[in-house]
Amino acid sequence: MKKDYSFENNELTIISTGVVLEGNMKCTGNIRVDGTINGDIVAEGNITVGTNGKVVGEISANDINIGGKVDGIVRAQNKVVLEAKAMLKGELITKILVIEAGAQFDGTSKMTSAEKVPIKTPQTIDLK
Repeated sequence: MKKDYSFENNELTIISTGVVLEGNMKCTGNIRVDGTINGDIVAEGNITVGTNGKVVGEISANDINIGGKVDGIVRAQNKVVLEAKAMLKGELITKILVIEAGAQFDGTSKMTSAEKVPIKTPQTIDLK
C-alpha cells in the first residue's frame, strides 16, 4: 500500500516540551509549540504556543493562540488570542485581538483589516 505524505492545512506539527529549535521554521499546516523556538515561524494554517512554549522571533499565521511566552513580532491574518498565562513582549499586528484576564502584553499593537496584515516584511531602522 502506498502512503501519501503530502501536506494539507489540517496537519499539525508539534514542537514538544524539552525540544529547543534554533532557526526559522515554515509550515503549510498548523504548528503547536510546547518547547522553545529561537527563530521565526511562518505557518499557512494556525500557530499555538502552549503554556510551556516559548518563542523568540517573528510569528506569522492565520490565527495565533498564545498561552506561553513570546518575545518578538506576532502577525495574524485573522485573530490573536492571549490566554490567561500568556506573556507577549513585542509588536502585535492582527485584525481581531482577544486578551484574557491575567495575560501580560508589553509592546505595541496594530489592528487592521486582514488584507492589510503583511505576513512577512523586512524591518527597517530610521537613524534620523
